[in-house]
Amino acid sequence: MLVSLRWLARYLDLPAKADELATRLALSGLNHEETTEFNGDTIVDLEVTSNRGDCLGHLGIAREVAVLYGLDVRKPNPQPSVGKTTIQSLLTVDNQFTAACPRYTARLIQGVKVGPSPQWMIDDLKSVFWKRRVDGEIEHYKPINNVVDATNYVLMECGQPLHAFDYAKLSGKKIIVRPGAPSASGKPTESIQAIDHKDYPVDQNTCVIADAQSPQAIAGVMGGKLSEVTESTTDVVIEAAVFTPLFVRRSARSLKLHSPSSFRFERKVDPAGVDWASRRVCELILQTAGGTLAAGVIDTAPTIESPQPIKITLGDIERLLGISIDRETVHRILTALGCTATVDNPTSLTIVPPTWRHDLTRTADLIEEVARIHGYDKIPENAPIPVAPSSRRIDDDATDKMREVLIASGYSEAMTPSVVTEKLDQILSPWTKLPALQTQTPMLKGSRTLRRSLIPSLIESRALNWSAASLNADLFEIAHVYLPSSDPQALPEERYSLGIVSGRDYFEVKGVLESLCRRLGIDGQIAVEVGSVDGFQAGTAVTVSVGGKPLGWLGKVDAKVQKQFKLVGAVVAAELSIPVLIELSTLVPQQRAVSGFPSICRDLNFIVDEAIRWSQLESVARSSIGDTLADIQYRETYRDTNRDGAGRKRLLLTVELQKFDATLSGEEADVLVNRLISNASKSLNAKLLE
Repeated sequence: MLVSLRWLARYLDLPAKADELATRLALSGLNHEETTEFNGDTIVDLEVTSNRGDCLGHLGIAREVAVLYGLDVRKPNPQPSVGKTTIQSLLTVDNQFTAACPRYTARLIQGVKVGPSPQWMIDDLKSVFWKRRVDGEIEHYKPINNVVDATNYVLMECGQPLHAFDYAKLSGKKIIVRPGAPSASGKPTESIQAIDHKDYPVDQNTCVIADAQSPQAIAGVMGGKLSEVTESTTDVVIEAAVFTPLFVRRSARSLKLHSPSSFRFERKVDPAGVDWASRRVCELILQTAGGTLAAGVIDTAPTIESPQPIKITLGDIERLLGISIDRETVHRILTALGCTATVDNPTSLTIVPPTWRHDLTRTADLIEEVARIHGYDKIPENAPIPVAPSSRRIDDDATDKMREVLIASGYSEAMTPSVVTEKLDQILSPWTKLPALQTQTPMLKGSRTLRRSLIPSLIESRALNWSAASLNADLFEIAHVYLPSSDPQALPEERYSLGIVSGRDYFEVKGVLESLCRRLGIDGQIAVEVGSVDGFQAGTAVTVSVGGKPLGWLGKVDAKVQKQFKLVGAVVAAELSIPVLIELSTLVPQQRAVSGFPSICRDLNFIVDEAIRWSQLESVARSSIGDTLADIQYRETYRDTNRDGAGRKRLLLTVELQKFDATLSGEEADVLVNRLISNASKSLNAKLLE
């Protein structure tokens, strides 16, 4: 931000020389880059951080200087005279894109005489609009005309971008704020020639300011050539608006079109300052170009929400800064910054930040303001700031236990990028079939797709390890995947996942998952259900669940995928949802009562259909025996087609029966076992082998 001290002096009496002033501003957070002289004026270059959009104008810098030196700011109070004709009879505004444009205002001046700007305005603009060329020479601002120069002057005065349209060139005498029009394929069907005389395509993600026929400006970025103000212009429409930073940033980056306006909108502007800027530029145009201002203003959102109040106590200040500051000093600093302060009690205040300070949202932000204005140099190096260790999150404890199990099982932890190539992402996506999210620009070379699964990256890592002669690279990763929503207006789901890729046997990997669940204290047996996922071999992809809660997927990687990565041998992959694992887990071991009475064990050998799973038989056993069941163990599966017939198998299990309040008799055990046999016969067509 280039600051002209001559310009700044119109708003307050400068208290110090340029070097001293620059140093004091630097100590308060506005870093000093350099000081130069131009046309008898001193220009100070300040580095303004992205959270201080309020300092991107001379009035914002004047407020900072006034607070540091205890001065008053002489802010102009524009009161342009108006004619009898109302703007509502001349122009209509239809805001169809409030997500990108929360507030749009318009004023209209008739009968202007476009010509050169006054010399004082040109000198001021030249002093703060310049850049240094590659050859070292300075390229200064080139005056345009008294209307456009006035909008640029107010931009540098208060930080609010403005735009002037030639009223006669607006078709239908209306302004429509809307998205660009897409085709059926989603590609842009509209384009606009900007005032830099280049054509830019605009799509549904770009907010445009249009008339009844076509776009006339790229909202918050740059105006269009069709409606620009020229020497033949007699009536002008003045736009002053608030555009959402995300939409402006997205448009500027996708079009590779950046401007002083987009720079400020990306950092937020003061919603309450829009009308002041509109009145101010109208006043300057009337002074320099003449004309008559139509009465009234079109404002699509005249009501402005006040910032939320914030509590601050003297104890909070001492705790964070290590020094005590009296209430009167805190009150003086915050009110000088534009805050509204209410004293609750001798040690507490309620603060409402000004509308231009978007960065003040919590107590720590206010304490930082107090510290920088009071002076960082007044905080001694040995200030006693209490430091207390933060408590560990449940997620940390859970993922630590997961790592313990997997590392003990011979797996190595991998770290892969969140952004992958589209080709890699399409290999396998068990969570969703919706198209992956894309970044506007590649974050890595050739990679702009936010991954929907960890498995493709782990397969690629296994292949790279294989090519480097690390033949047994069994890998796991704990990281986020990004699942798109079917609702285009909804935010994507950022899911924490556990991914595993292994060259081991399918059932061995399933056993590792069971061990992981036991380590997390998850009750219940892992159940699997055959599903279908592109990238897994047909018939091997299964959903993994516990107690009816889906955990994720397990399967063998398709042979085509293995061939693509030149992997030898079968590859098994799994991906589980960490939030579901944590929900089902018991991370703190719970005390369980131990029976003091003896138990009875019975071995049972059932002949069942081939399709019957162990989990089904286990479920029948638990529901049949109830609380008396102390333990149930799977022993083995045996097949003998000669004795049992085709499509039948034997499942051998052991049940342990025990009471907590008495010794279980043999007769009571027989009743429970017979109930299990009967229920298994009815529900599973199971026959007990005598």
